[in-house]
Amino acid sequence: MRPVMHGDLTSLARHLLVLPSAARKLTCARLITQADAADRYRKRFGRAHPHWGNGTLMAAARQFPLPTEPPLNDPDYALCLILVLSALVDRAAFAKP
Repeated sequence: MRPVMHGDLTSLARHLLVLPSAARKLTCARLITQADAADRYRKRFGRAHPHWGNGTLMAAARQFPLPTEPPLNDPDYALCLILVLSALVDRAAFAKP
């Protein structure tokens, strides 16, 4: 997966925000996996994946309509941001040798 920037984080959190709470964790993991696969596709074929984008979380999340970004003091949005950050930290810790 390509390096995660602020826009990647907020795009994925905004997508999660429209989902039921019970579906968020699985969807977050799925989109991180898709972004990683899309980046490997991009490196191999020199172009973006036809469905999952260019290997960024933003491209993976923007497959779907996104709501306007709420303020950071919105509790539900804050939980979505925490979920994305936690998933990325867990993924990085798991990937270390």
